[in-house]
Amino acid sequence: MYVSEWENGKRTLSDRYAAILRQLLGVTDTELRGSPLAVAPSMADGYDDLLSRIDSASSVSESMVKTFNDQTELLRTMDRQMGASGLVDQMTGHLAALEDALNFAVLPAARRPVALALAGASTLAAWQAIDTGAVERAWRHYELAKRAARDAEAPMYLAHAMAEQAYVLCEAGRPSLGVDLVRDAQRTLGQAGSPRLRAWLYAAEAELCAHADMPDDCKRALDAAVASIPPGPEDRDPDMLSIFLNSAHLARWRGNVLALLGDNDAVTSLYDALDVVDPSFVRAKAGLHADLVQAHVARAEYDDANTHLRQARLLASRTGSVRQRRRVDLLSARL
Repeated sequence: MYVSEWENGKRTLSDRYAAILRQLLGVTDTELRGSPLAVAPSMADGYDDLLSRIDSASSVSESMVKTFNDQTELLRTMDRQMGASGLVDQMTGHLAALEDALNFAVLPAARRPVALALAGASTLAAWQAIDTGAVERAWRHYELAKRAARDAEAPMYLAHAMAEQAYVLCEAGRPSLGVDLVRDAQRTLGQAGSPRLRAWLYAAEAELCAHADMPDDCKRALDAAVASIPPGPEDRDPDMLSIFLNSAHLARWRGNVLALLGDNDAVTSLYDALDVVDPSFVRAKAGLHADLVQAHVARAEYDDANTHLRQARLLASRTGSVRQRRRVDLLSARL
């Protein structure tokens, strides 16, 4: 009854129910209500207010930037374990605080560390928006991440934001345009990036080539990713904490790409990845089970496909991933 009255304008959506619905649906307050929230008038205005904000931004210290980055890391950990839908309010507030600090920082020495923190937080927020099905919000966050990366003079962060933004194009049905954007990201990076980021960019190119029905390009990019990945179990890039990639992660990614191509080698790669996957990567594990469904369907092994479909559906529901649930539904229709 309440939902009907909210939709028909017969009842005002209270803040109490808005907070519940934001977490349930994974949307911002603006998206939920359909219009921007009213902003309380400032007690100060004109130059006094402007100078107050500039002074406040100029006092952002290294410890404050570290606090911003620690908050991003906490949200990243919560996201991969519990999903993005319940983090919308926290992420919105976090980005607003970072944007405010950057908007009123004057000199490059003050702007660059804040811009770098904003670039990292914005790409995380964008990926969370993709996961909850909010594609326009994802696109806007990637645009913010690219502006912040340029402000920070950080080509690694810029290339990463560009390549992740290509996934929005792919989800929208334009994988070929996504391939072009990933390749532009590689040119933007040049030789300035770390080997781990270059491997990540090649793997992203391979996945998008698979979606774009470019199998030869796909396999060349996979080979380049394998050749670029640093040896050893370490998966975090010290120069870019958004990147989680080692040979085990790459094996899962390779299996996903080969499954998209219908390649028989996909099953072996995916089971190898399943044996070593970090249990804290709950959403990634849901994707891995979905990859196995796709790989088994390609081999007409329907009993095995159904087993992994149940696991994928369970984990996708646990994290509230709209993107993964949509994929599970599409795979279910093929069984």
